Amino acid sequence: MKKNVLLLLLLLTVKFARADEGMWLPYLLGQQVYNDMVKKGLKLTKDQLYSINKASLKDAIVIFGGGCTGEIVSSQGLIFTNHHCGYDAIATASSMEHNYLKNGFYALNKQQEIPSKTLSVQFLVRVEDVTAKVEEALKGLSGQERVTQQQKITADIISQTIANTNYEAKVLPMFKGNQFLLFVYERYKDIRLVGAPPESIGKFGGDTDNWEWPRHTGDFSIFRVYVSKDGKPSEYAADNVPLKPKYFLPVSIKGIKENDYAMIFGYPGGTNRYESAEGVKLKINVENPSVVTLRAVRLKYMFEQMKKDPAIKLKMASSYAGIANYWKFFDGETQQLLKYKVQEEKQQQEAAFEKWAQGKPEFENIFKDYAKAYQDWTPYAKHRIYINEGILGSPLAAFAASLQAVEKAMVTPGTASDVIKQSIQAADKARTAFLAQEDKTSDQKILAATCRLFYTDIPQAQHPIGFYDAVKAKFGALDDDNTYRLWSSALMSGSMILNDARWKAFIANPDAVTLQTDPAFAYSSAFIKNFVSKYMPIYNQFVTQNNDLGRVYLKGLLQMEPNKKWYPDANFSMRLTYGQVKPYSPRDAVSYDYVCTMKGVMEKYKAGDYEFDLPDNYLDLYKKKDFGQYKDLRKNDIVTCFITTNDITGGNSGSPVLNANGELIGLAFDGNYEALSHKIQFDPVYNRTICVDVRYVLWCIDKLGGAPNIVNELKLIK
Repeated sequence: MKKNVLLLLLLLTVKFARADEGMWLPYLLGQQVYNDMVKKGLKLTKDQLYSINKASLKDAIVIFGGGCTGEIVSSQGLIFTNHHCGYDAIATASSMEHNYLKNGFYALNKQQEIPSKTLSVQFLVRVEDVTAKVEEALKGLSGQERVTQQQKITADIISQTIANTNYEAKVLPMFKGNQFLLFVYERYKDIRLVGAPPESIGKFGGDTDNWEWPRHTGDFSIFRVYVSKDGKPSEYAADNVPLKPKYFLPVSIKGIKENDYAMIFGYPGGTNRYESAEGVKLKINVENPSVVTLRAVRLKYMFEQMKKDPAIKLKMASSYAGIANYWKFFDGETQQLLKYKVQEEKQQQEAAFEKWAQGKPEFENIFKDYAKAYQDWTPYAKHRIYINEGILGSPLAAFAASLQAVEKAMVTPGTASDVIKQSIQAADKARTAFLAQEDKTSDQKILAATCRLFYTDIPQAQHPIGFYDAVKAKFGALDDDNTYRLWSSALMSGSMILNDARWKAFIANPDAVTLQTDPAFAYSSAFIKNFVSKYMPIYNQFVTQNNDLGRVYLKGLLQMEPNKKWYPDANFSMRLTYGQVKPYSPRDAVSYDYVCTMKGVMEKYKAGDYEFDLPDNYLDLYKKKDFGQYKDLRKNDIVTCFITTNDITGGNSGSPVLNANGELIGLAFDGNYEALSHKIQFDPVYNRTICVDVRYVLWCIDKLGGAPNIVNELKLIK
């Protein structure tokens, strides 16, 4: 038996030490990892990757908006990122008269660049390890007491760090709370749109090709950072000037070949590689299927309207894209977790850990406690998903739910009148933004469908008391779709949120009863208050227990395998990953090349199709083979996209793909379907990162877009 356990440990160590897994902190890049990078081809020193005292690669990498990565590519603050990262800014800048989303846009000079009022980017200034300070404050604590104290000590550290500066900071736990790092940032708010391809290029392939290889999407957009005349971060001002960055990336158009070194810097948003088997089970059986079901409903009714009217499409485009992206992901993740028996593999790892933990009181009961925590929470897990993705999947219901802040201000005794007034003003401003995006036809159908799904799929004992009885009494049988159609129609016609005159009357003379009896508010409120009062305490207890168990489990793993190359889960802190340009064979008799070309674009092209149309001048340029300096000599064509073995996840969108010399060769924008289990378990055989080739980006800008001024601004490596 002992021999079998040792063999199992050896096999696990071999599997997880394979090739290109790992999202490494540049600040804490170990010598063992760095040596492996050099062995694979890296030509840069550690200081060239990350340095506080002199310019380094980290100074060219930015947090773009709220959840993407961008990179500085010129001495004048030019940013490359993905089209889907700039999508909202492009859509916001567009109108039916100037539809930049549909037709594309390139500024031929800086005066034509378009300010984005809500967009900002952040540069990383420095990282500090504050583990000792935090652990001293948390000594001996667990559960909610630990959570409360952790919030207090990290807030104190941040406050002391940014005092008398214009910096921002956050303390992030690593290894599930076994290490704490302080990240200090500088935010720039004057960001302007410089260029974007037509949507038919930037989203070529649409949902059909999403998460798939081969891929032919020109997923890029271009922005610029502006600063005040004295070089400081500033709100938008007409006389601001382009940023002079500490460092910018040179751009290589020399091309790529199989086995070339590839490195990606960026801000991966979240992984859970140290998840328990119980967590994987819940995700497979409850969480993912629920999200997929509910998002499919929303997408169906949104798309019905979007395809009918270009104005509606433009209005809903950003919201639709965000919902669709992870609809397919969650479905694929479930399939891959099942296919590769990840739950069973986690159970084997946990069995090995339990064997090691015998006689160690701190660790020996972890998985019994895990089982109990999941047993207590699982009956309510679907309910939570159906609130977030179902009930609040209706834009009207989601906005109505936000008015609970107004209700609270009005019904709380002693609330000052100016506080109520501020609450009402904020709600009025939010309503204007909501109405600008609202499509009543699709929303009414979403309301009806999600309300019925909650009735059907969530145990009756968990329903809001009296809600469905009231629907039945007024509109008909609860197993009839028409009942919900009638109910949703009445809700929308009866809500003051969608009636300007009644809304104006409310904000002029606000009172709680008027709000509470509004049908949209009453609907969302019934479900939210039911969940918050009955099931939120159970959820909070589960999360606290799960966090405590995860922290102790990972502490034990670190002790169990002290010589392993460990990396913390992604948490939207700067990471680098390294790998190679490589093809793969996903199944018997199928082999994929490591590049795609414009020939493949033309093979997929369907005139007038929502996902596979192309601009007319694209067809003309391809027919003439007008590739310019961007042609790949091996393929005698333009390479549109390529794949690497790098380890990335959401948040890495827009990340620079760099060669061994730190030169930009592409932008990461997607992963492959065969490895969608990557948030929980990296697949060392099939995992691939899909990247748009920078030569295709430049061809789209120069030849297709007619903006050589942008290319001329870059430092090209030929």
